[in-house]
Amino acid sequence: MKKILALFILAVVGLGCSSNDNEEVNNTPTFDRSAILVNWADNIIIPSYENYTAKVTTLSEKAATFTQTPDEAGLAELRTAWLDAYVAYQYVALYDFGKASLLYLKLSANTYPTDVAGIEANIASGSYNLGTQIQFNRQGFPAIDYLIYGTGTNAEIIASYSNQATADYLNAIIAQLKSIAEQVTNDWNGAYRDTYVNNNSTSVSSSVNITTNNFIKNFEKDVRSGKVGIPAGIFSNGVTYADKVEAYYKNDVSKTLLTAGIKAQQDFFNGKAFNGTTTGASLKSALDVVNAVRDGQNLSAIINNQFGTINTAVSALNESFSDQINQDNNKMLAAYDAMQQNVVYLKLDMMQALNITIDYVDGDGD
Repeated sequence: MKKILALFILAVVGLGCSSNDNEEVNNTPTFDRSAILVNWADNIIIPSYENYTAKVTTLSEKAATFTQTPDEAGLAELRTAWLDAYVAYQYVALYDFGKASLLYLKLSANTYPTDVAGIEANIASGSYNLGTQIQFNRQGFPAIDYLIYGTGTNAEIIASYSNQATADYLNAIIAQLKSIAEQVTNDWNGAYRDTYVNNNSTSVSSSVNITTNNFIKNFEKDVRSGKVGIPAGIFSNGVTYADKVEAYYKNDVSKTLLTAGIKAQQDFFNGKAFNGTTTGASLKSALDVVNAVRDGQNLSAIINNQFGTINTAVSALNESFSDQINQDNNKMLAAYDAMQQNVVYLKLDMMQALNITIDYVDGDGD
């Protein structure tokens, strides 16, 4: 009986120790998801969308003026407004969820290379539904690029707008950009903002998880692959495609758009206010709270240092990525490699440290 009692006491003590040990193991720091969501919504996402909508509105106004009276001055102003809006787009491309996803903001705004034959067919027929999938590569900024840069000399481009069908098409695709931008921005400024901020759980469908996945997906698929990897031949056994660069017809602003895209990524990671200098709760601060390290260094510092390496590699590129690919594609490959390293840090190390699950599949490997 004494032996049984002794064994019982040992078992109870053992269970007590096991329980305490588990509490210690699970006693890891947690980051404030609510604070992050408020900063993202109020200081980054909504201001980015408001800026984008304002720039697209200006683009619409310049297009209307130009198509009414086509001349050199109007074309110059239209081109400036196009680039301003295209740069502004880079700052909202990260947020492909909510109304933006439902309205296909990204696909309708920036599917490239653009379908020139499809554009010309639309103009000739005067009949098209820009809301259908087949029309995604016949509209948006790449299609505008073709229509204001790619149809000839300045004189020939201006003369082409004596054709009312061409003028109507330009205004129609810009109206589509503007309509989607306004709807998404209004949704964020309406009920969706609170819905987004209040969805602060740890589930795969929570706002932090969805936003972080979109952030990484945009960096991996749209910035790394779309802007650099595909035209540089990364996914085609070294066969390059100088005609698949972003803004092919203008041709000397691909670097400008890539630089804006990278800045949008790094600012978001650091929780930096749009067009401001202050920083708030962010992925960086979350990594610091959970004491995320790699090789003895803070993971947040490693990621920011890699953004610095990316910027250095991009600064070495020609303003025209088409020229860069044809003259020295190794520099494009170096920029890709620098970005790929941050894909690893973000997609593998960061997501594991923050216990966030990747919700998209890629065939590129990491």
